[in-house]
Amino acid sequence: MNINPPKITDIPKLRMLWQEVFGDSDEFLDAFFKTAFSPERAMAVYVNDKIVSMLYWFNCECWGKPMAYIYAVGTDIAYRGRGICHKLMDCTHQKLLRDGYSGAILVPGENSLFEFYGKMGYKTATYVDKFTCGPSDVGVEITPIKAEEYEMLRREYLPYGGAVQERENTQFLAREMQLYKGDDFIVAVTKAGGKVYCSELLGNIEKASGIVAALGADAGYFRTPDGNTPFAMYISLDKVTKPPTYLGLAFD
Repeated sequence: MNINPPKITDIPKLRMLWQEVFGDSDEFLDAFFKTAFSPERAMAVYVNDKIVSMLYWFNCECWGKPMAYIYAVGTDIAYRGRGICHKLMDCTHQKLLRDGYSGAILVPGENSLFEFYGKMGYKTATYVDKFTCGPSDVGVEITPIKAEEYEMLRREYLPYGGAVQERENTQFLAREMQLYKGDDFIVAVTKAGGKVYCSELLGNIEKASGIVAALGADAGYFRTPDGNTPFAMYISLDKVTKPPTYLGLAFD
């Protein structure tokens, strides 16, 4: 068993394992590997020539220091229960520390994984509020924007201590969601079946129902900073840097 960064030629194997573990569509994977993937921000476990476990990360920043948002950690079902993921994570942490990252943050895909990652030293660091609302009688004014403008405005609306997520983060976000701005907010949404799904609303959250109306939807599902719902977990790699207070672009 070897743990190394994957090669570009390994992308078909990575895609196959990703679909087996997460079931995402070809369209989603096309977007990820075109806009967000880099062999320098990935690690894989090889058994002979087979990739049996993988993970990726997006660069982010908090407290003026580089951090890694670890994403899509997955292991082949046939190889689970052998400690492979723990070894992959440990090896990744060592590499990140050598490369100058101060900490790593991740978002467990389900509640049971909070305990799983807790055994690796991660602690719950950020919480969000999740709520549903219908449309207001009058919609607010919203304007579509590109990733670059979203980055700029996001820095203004981020809560104190929030993780700055740019470059590959917003490029991937713009392929998966629609980005809008209002007079006092920014929002990233998808719309399906007459409903709006908002992965991030920063600024005036009281505009949520107006956003639903402006987009012609019947209901909206929103995620905003603060709240009581555990969201992201963090580990300090340098044993000094404190966790972010907010991570918003989770690509879930």
